Amino acid sequence: MKKLTLVLLLCFSCGALGDGLPELGDVSQTVINPIQERQIGQQSMMQIRASRQFLDDAEISDYLNQLGYKLVQFSNEPSLDFEFFALNDYTVNAFALPGGFIGVNAGLLLTTQSESELASVLSHEIAHVTQHHLARMVAAQQGDSLASMAAIAIAILAARNNGQASQAAIASVQARAVQKQLDFTRVHEQEADRIGFEILQKADFNTHAMPEFLERLQRATRLLEGNAPNYLRTHPITSDRIADIENRVSKQPYRLLPDSLDFQLVRTKLISAQKTTSDAIAYFEDALSTHKHGNPIAQQYGLVGALLRSNDIVRAKDELTTLRHQAKNTPAAQNNAMLETLTGQVKRAAKDADTLSFYRTAVQNYPQHRALIYDYVDLLLQSNQADTAVNLLIEQITRHPSDTTLYNLQARSYNQLNKPLEQHQAQAYSYAWQGNLMGAIGQLELAKQAGGSFYQLSTIESDLRELREMLDARVKK
Repeated sequence: MKKLTLVLLLCFSCGALGDGLPELGDVSQTVINPIQERQIGQQSMMQIRASRQFLDDAEISDYLNQLGYKLVQFSNEPSLDFEFFALNDYTVNAFALPGGFIGVNAGLLLTTQSESELASVLSHEIAHVTQHHLARMVAAQQGDSLASMAAIAIAILAARNNGQASQAAIASVQARAVQKQLDFTRVHEQEADRIGFEILQKADFNTHAMPEFLERLQRATRLLEGNAPNYLRTHPITSDRIADIENRVSKQPYRLLPDSLDFQLVRTKLISAQKTTSDAIAYFEDALSTHKHGNPIAQQYGLVGALLRSNDIVRAKDELTTLRHQAKNTPAAQNNAMLETLTGQVKRAAKDADTLSFYRTAVQNYPQHRALIYDYVDLLLQSNQADTAVNLLIEQITRHPSDTTLYNLQARSYNQLNKPLEQHQAQAYSYAWQGNLMGAIGQLELAKQAGGSFYQLSTIESDLRELREMLDARVKK
């Protein structure tokens, strides 16, 4: 467990001030270094993961990270750690937090009409991070206390919803300094456009998608009689910015690029989630019968998922057969992990005899697809194969050290193996990554009472010390 502890304590190693944000050092310091940026982002993410708005869907998250890292490799800091995540918010917005954390609202995912449009938004947010705009804002304050840095992070986090929420955050925490620094961020928008455009171009996406997306949002603004989409409020557009983007794009050839199937499937999941089960079934049936609403494989995927939600297992199996036949005859749909995950879920619901062997093979074929891992581990535990589950989870947690679902599954696995120390320790990590410090401390106290080796108990004591220091700092704010 040492490696896991070190990863967790990296986030906890700083104290806290303000709204649970990390200590930034001497107030005379005028530049935020990358480690401090990451710590601020980690603290903000704890709050986000604990909120109802966090979209805890591994497939959507993994897709965003795959697309995001395809862009990051062409940035000026390709080795920087990033985490892309989605919010269950159907307003149109995206935002960057300090340290490489980039959030995308479900509404923006549905508003983008091509993968290149989505990539253009992500490349812009990546540029904000790699250009260290947040650190530069603090440095520009010169005489202001670095404590205002905490207020900036809070205001940016609030801005993920709407302009009014951002203004409320500004009013409540160091209004003058925060407003001054948020105003300064508008100066960085043009630089983020330029760097983002270069990233988009190098990653081989359609660069014309960048102005097309912004122009569509502007048209929506006019139709809404001044009620601008949130993305335009948090990323203010000026005539100079539009002219600069269009000038850059005009020098590039227009390229029609096919969207990935995963882009279509993620959008289908979000469309379905907006609807009742019966409405979702009717929507996808209509789309398939009239040949509208996009990709037929994605539509069939949506129908199978909706039928599964309605517990119509017989028809779900029939429609799945059609889906797999379509995928078999479509090169872009062959060997798709999201289709494989849906297949496994239908098999589980139907209680097919070969379900466990299906998952064993699927996980071997797609070892990094977390949705498959979740379902496979749950099935292993139902089959009293906790040893196999634990081994698999340790490997996955090394890859995804902040995944609370993996820790919850690990706690269940250790409970089945009658290992209370390891069970409570895993549950503590889950609570800690969600910012539930009291819950994490309580679980570690239970782990300590269970007894263990000198090394295990020393690790627990170290974790407890760090968590209590962080909790004390939060209480004193």
